[in-house]
Amino acid sequence: MKLWTIFLSLALAGAQTATPPLKSVIGEVTSLDAAAKQINVKADDGVIYTIDLADSTSYYHVPPGEKDLKKATKIAPSDVAVGDRLLARGALTEETKSIAAKTIVVMTKADLAKKQERDRAAWQTRGVAGTVTAVNADAKEITINTHGRDTKTVVIETSAAGFRRYAPDSVRFADAKPSTFAELQVGDTVRVLGDKNEDGTRFKAEELIFGSFLTIAATVVSVNAATGEVVVTDLRSKKPVTIQTNQNTMLRKLDERIARFLALRMHPDAAAGGGPPGAGGAGNGAGARPPQAQSGAPGAPGAADSGRPSVGAGGPRPGAANGDLQQLLERSPQLSLADLKKGDALIISSSKGPDGSSMTAFSLVAGVEPFLAAAPRTAGQVDLGSWNIGAGMPEQ
Repeated sequence: MKLWTIFLSLALAGAQTATPPLKSVIGEVTSLDAAAKQINVKADDGVIYTIDLADSTSYYHVPPGEKDLKKATKIAPSDVAVGDRLLARGALTEETKSIAAKTIVVMTKADLAKKQERDRAAWQTRGVAGTVTAVNADAKEITINTHGRDTKTVVIETSAAGFRRYAPDSVRFADAKPSTFAELQVGDTVRVLGDKNEDGTRFKAEELIFGSFLTIAATVVSVNAATGEVVVTDLRSKKPVTIQTNQNTMLRKLDERIARFLALRMHPDAAAGGGPPGAGGAGNGAGARPPQAQSGAPGAPGAADSGRPSVGAGGPRPGAANGDLQQLLERSPQLSLADLKKGDALIISSSKGPDGSSMTAFSLVAGVEPFLAAAPRTAGQVDLGSWNIGAGMPEQ
């Protein structure tokens, strides 16, 4: 966030006072105690700080994206609310993780929500996502194949772009770290914000965020719900893999209708039923045709094909064909690891690591038997080329 810019200006101002040492904390307000004159903040590094307030504490409000504290407006202590993003600067007591705040700078929860919606809309209307197929260091350009059913080749001009790379254990946009063009590699997944030319074959990037991801199809061998660990068999390598999950892992279970919807939309020429190869499912999908689509159903003749996947009480919205898979998954029911059984089929996404025997999951999705049955085969192995967990969209 731009709070870091404001933090820098405050740090420079505070540097002239040698004692006591001052610390700045940026995070989310989790609770307030007006009587005790305290605010609890969960910092971006996960540490919980107690912000001690005084009559002399100064309070400011800045809108998201503002870089200059001179444009901030003064507010009252009562204007700070749970969920606000807050910067506190003051003397730190390390033992109690408390800060005697001299200055409080706030971005309100409402302002952040509005900015998030604007950012997401911008990345959806002026963005493109795909997999890097070529890197031209001299021209500062990359070539990508876009994601979705109708893939195409796009050249991305990056000379004026800012770069961020996803953290090794998170696909959240907010966790991404500053990066450079030099770190881009063939095979990376990228999401780019910018402007395209008339025919959509070239894209001038303003922002580019990327990471090296791996997606596997697997079946459950064992589950330790207490530790968040799942041992699976990778259906491609036939080897065991230990999957670690954490609080950032997206755990979802597709109901059968949505799984068949995905299978039919992504692989219209394959079967949309049965189980994955080697998982003991009802079918292997080889040479089978999809069930007859009813009029008005996803994929049926005359169905619209312009929206994103959207899941409501009745399942996916007809015509939601080429949208962001991640958004569909986010709207699906939560999965409890304790409900997984030996032999259940999963699709797991993570960052690429040096050792394929273990990985930390960004997403772990169950209920995918119909999708895997319909997935094409490469040398007898499941090909997940159509399954792309999108790089995380801007959140804050």
